[in-house]
Amino acid sequence: MNLNKTRLHNRIESLSKIGRTAEGGSRRIALTDADKAGRDLVISWMQESGLQVQIDQIGNIFATLKGKKSGQPIMTGSHIDTVGNGGHLDGCYGVLAGLEILATYADHEVMPNRDLCVAIFTNEEGVRFQPDMLGSLVYAGGITVDEAHAIVSTDGKTLHEELIRTGFLGTKKCGSVIPYAFIELHIEQGPILESKNDFIGVVEGVQGISWTGVTFRGQSNHAGTTPMNLRKDAAYAASSLALSVREITKEIGEGQVGTVGVITPKPNLINVVPGEVKMTVDLRNIDDERLKKAEKILHEEIENICRQEKVIAETEKLVRFEPVQFNMRICSLIADVTENEGISYSRLNSGAGHDAQMMARICPTAMIFVPSKAGISHNPKEYTAKEFLDVGADILFKTMKRIDHDDI
Repeated sequence: MNLNKTRLHNRIESLSKIGRTAEGGSRRIALTDADKAGRDLVISWMQESGLQVQIDQIGNIFATLKGKKSGQPIMTGSHIDTVGNGGHLDGCYGVLAGLEILATYADHEVMPNRDLCVAIFTNEEGVRFQPDMLGSLVYAGGITVDEAHAIVSTDGKTLHEELIRTGFLGTKKCGSVIPYAFIELHIEQGPILESKNDFIGVVEGVQGISWTGVTFRGQSNHAGTTPMNLRKDAAYAASSLALSVREITKEIGEGQVGTVGVITPKPNLINVVPGEVKMTVDLRNIDDERLKKAEKILHEEIENICRQEKVIAETEKLVRFEPVQFNMRICSLIADVTENEGISYSRLNSGAGHDAQMMARICPTAMIFVPSKAGISHNPKEYTAKEFLDVGADILFKTMKRIDHDDI
């Protein structure tokens, strides 16, 4: 059996047209009308292949091809929701490659030993509802269905309301089926594979993520009449913390990264000393002890800045996910399959969060990466050559077949 690569690429292109932006990107934010249209399209393809389609209480979609011994499925998949102006491959590639694998079995009327399943998880990006990776988090038991249903979107709607409105409030109990194994195929979204001229990344883990919201409050005042030594400048405090984040990454080293992604001053006027600034700090590391150390230093720096600048600060933990180590037996199997095909690969960790890190809580899990041109993602310029997409789909296919015939 060979995958129908033409069908795979045609489906990637067709899905990309839903929510197409003026810049050529994709905008299908979770549980919007565009996301519903994308879901409906992919479900229609699932049904064309005669797959059993089920939707759970958080809107996750599962398409299953029955095997000789039903029960725990070998599962693959990802998400099809996007950021505000994203690319065409992030998440979607993994879903559609997984669907192509199941469709190929169906086309050839071949029954696998185990059930095979492809999943679409709800709200992976976390743009409209927080936290991100919400569908897989609920599926893995990280928060309850009721807690997730009560989450309010950035436009004032609860998740429960939007699941009902879009028709994706399913009845399948979240986490009712524990996969035998889960493998997520994804574009790298980084530059490592391209820099090494490798076709495949064997992903051994995902960095821990710590998001902190910080609000500095000082005194809004006239920009011309307020002496520098008498200011309580919230913008200066925020700028100082932004610089400190870079210094924290240098002090920790060992793969520590840090980003200040949001800085919002108030009143945001050219001739007024800002009295308030809201900002975010994103810290990540594959080593949880180093990540904890970075968090500790961050809060110490906030306290120091408040003392020096005579401002006050409030902090809020927005997201905290521990680092994840994937199943080494599956990682070794992916590497073995890749070597047997004579394809170059690297072992690496993911700097981005993925549904796989949630699924790793409940079943043996791993990921496969293919290169991203210039490491660009979450951007209309996101691109991976078809030859890499084809190889990634083949490696996923062959790995799933190996797992189907051999115990892990």
